[in-house]
Amino acid sequence: MNAPALFSTRSLELQARVREFMEAHVHPNEETFVRELDAAENRFSTPPVLETLKGRARDEGLWNLFLPPDAEPGRGRDAGSAGAGLSNLEYALICEVMGRVEWAPEVFNCNAPDTGNMETLARYGTPAQRKEWLEPLLAGEIRSSFAMTEPDVASSDATNIRSSIVREGDEWVINGHKWWATQAPRAECRLFIFMGKTDPDAARHRQQSMVLVPRDAAGIEVVRPLGVFGYDSAPVGHGEVRFTDVRVPAGNMLLGPGRGFEIAQGRLGPGRIHHCMRLIGVAERAIEDMAERARTRVAFSGPLAEKGALRHALAECRIAVDQARLLTLHAAHMMDTVGNKAARREIAMIKVVAPRMACRVLDQAIQVHGALGVSPDTWLAAAYAHSRTLRLADGPDEVHLEALAKLELRGSRES
Repeated sequence: MNAPALFSTRSLELQARVREFMEAHVHPNEETFVRELDAAENRFSTPPVLETLKGRARDEGLWNLFLPPDAEPGRGRDAGSAGAGLSNLEYALICEVMGRVEWAPEVFNCNAPDTGNMETLARYGTPAQRKEWLEPLLAGEIRSSFAMTEPDVASSDATNIRSSIVREGDEWVINGHKWWATQAPRAECRLFIFMGKTDPDAARHRQQSMVLVPRDAAGIEVVRPLGVFGYDSAPVGHGEVRFTDVRVPAGNMLLGPGRGFEIAQGRLGPGRIHHCMRLIGVAERAIEDMAERARTRVAFSGPLAEKGALRHALAECRIAVDQARLLTLHAAHMMDTVGNKAARREIAMIKVVAPRMACRVLDQAIQVHGALGVSPDTWLAAAYAHSRTLRLADGPDEVHLEALAKLELRGSRES
């Protein structure tokens, strides 16, 4: 009996087309992107080259590739807004290709946090919510932000969240102080998905809710954009935001009061796979640049490629990348076959392994490039800053290690 194919013919075709698009259009425009960003009056607005590439990708049908079949909301504003209907496993390898350039996922409308927000709206939004917010997001007309993390509490434990969502008549009144709200400073950001407490006296995981907050609602202040090791992550950005007596209609609640944790668990699994596979793309590119530098750079009477220590380091990087890829693909396959909850062990493992691996490989690539590696003249330093944040985003290493330890101590081997 033949084993079932893990990858459909269509998914393999899409992988090849995305790779060709990256080589033909994205990589040749990396310098143009930086030049336009540096010349912009507002660094947190979309550079023209990015808009041009987005239009080209959409015209070629390379659009919303992330949206899984069970979250397909319909045809959206037009046929170009629909998802590709790929499994997590099929999309994972495409994600790796996109990850080679930090801003490339947006070219295909596959960038975080919009992907998670779109999937949340597709799964949990009402028809009216999907009409108002999901359709323009799927069309790439607007951007969005996810407001959960708070500066005054350890937000790795989301039950600590202090922000409040209080019902007053036909409205929800929102108060809270958030930060690291990705895309909050962005000119095109039109929506926050805000997590706060609706009932502090309810059971621990039934206190929190998520509500849709228009960016232009009265009482919202983007205090400042936040840099990572000196990089501003423009045009995306991360913001510190204050919500003061912000009022939204009662119909803006997602799923219902007290359902915030349920929604969060539904959106995090796929997002973690995406992050990890993009990091593998980053690491693959770093290995390529490292090898090229080693072949062409001469020190102590010979190319760096002839030095034993470097050769061994390069080999260790290759082992680490391939290990991380296989573990991540296994987690994606588990999610597809047994579901996110049953795959929580594998998801926790990759969330620890992939960012650590990417940081290690990038650090080695920086070392091989010497002083050039820590300068803004290569992509490596910015990539390291971004990769390092992913040891904190979607839960720090310690949270995932603790979850794994609990499963092991219970002797739980469910698949």
